[in-house]
Amino acid sequence: MVLVLAGDSYGNRILKGAELVREGFAAKAVISGPDGVYGFYESDLAIPFAVKAGYPEDYFVPFRHSAKSTREEATASLDELHQLGAHRVLLVTSLYHTRRAGNLFRTIAPGITFIVVAAPDRYFTPNGWWHDREARKTFLNEWMKTVAGWFHI
Repeated sequence: MVLVLAGDSYGNRILKGAELVREGFAAKAVISGPDGVYGFYESDLAIPFAVKAGYPEDYFVPFRHSAKSTREEATASLDELHQLGAHRVLLVTSLYHTRRAGNLFRTIAPGITFIVVAAPDRYFTPNGWWHDREARKTFLNEWMKTVAGWFHI
């Protein structure tokens, strides 16, 4: 199955997940969606965005939750993945987030095989992130979260 992580306000993650379904890697994409975006769940905004981009609505399964971090999202996802019978998951996240997200999900759900798939990011590229202010902020933010994770903060 495909699990698209929350946290991408540009829609790159859900479009990558939809592309994986279209290419036959999975029958559905589970769209993680925490609450708190102007009173909506993120998944309830992301799915219509992908439908507007030309993907069928039946590609997607919303997964509504209240997680506020990747660690909380991984923990919240565990029950959902077990209920759906997942054994292998294509974990879709942004390019800069792949290592941390993959490590967290593998630690929290060791019985499930996670293959991390990078969605493109509007600003961040590994070959030149230091040239763009938004990319530098993304890099710094991701490293702060990585270090905080080492201390379970």
